[in-house]
Amino acid sequence: MSRVAKNPIAVPQGVTVEVSPERISVRGPLGALEIPGSPAVTVEQADGALRCRPVAGHALSNALSGTMRAVVANMVTGVSKGFERRLTLVGVGYRAQAQGGMLNLSLGFSHQVAYRLPAGIKAETPSQTEVLIKGVDRQLVGQVAAEVRAYRAPEPYKGKGVRYADEVIVIKETKKKK
Repeated sequence: MSRVAKNPIAVPQGVTVEVSPERISVRGPLGALEIPGSPAVTVEQADGALRCRPVAGHALSNALSGTMRAVVANMVTGVSKGFERRLTLVGVGYRAQAQGGMLNLSLGFSHQVAYRLPAGIKAETPSQTEVLIKGVDRQLVGQVAAEVRAYRAPEPYKGKGVRYADEVIVIKETKKKK
């Protein structure tokens, strides 16, 4: 059995989990998430905790039990606390502005980049050079942050571009004339 799958998932107060062989749905104060079940893994709910167990006879059940446990734990955390990614814009004239379901970015192009946020994702701009992406689905929050970063990834010589707040860019040394 996977080491990850051995750990139970604690279900906090205010979060309800419905487990069936076809679907696992989690509801909490911030929203609801649902994933399809797997025939290789059984999810059991007992004593305010969830446990993922591999089904005997399936070749991938050990690996999938750890994956299923991680996904369900992220669902429980998402509907109770939520997830966020912070992006920083580095460069002269680089700005961001959140308006409703749109994120408008000025990234040094001849035009502004208008990024439409998917359902369930909110963007905030505490300052013109910071973007805070929030949501309950961890995968979707990370995907949106990666798509926004891809518009102008940090370049290695001056470090200009959109970067994650905790990302470290190693600046290369420029070519020297002899």
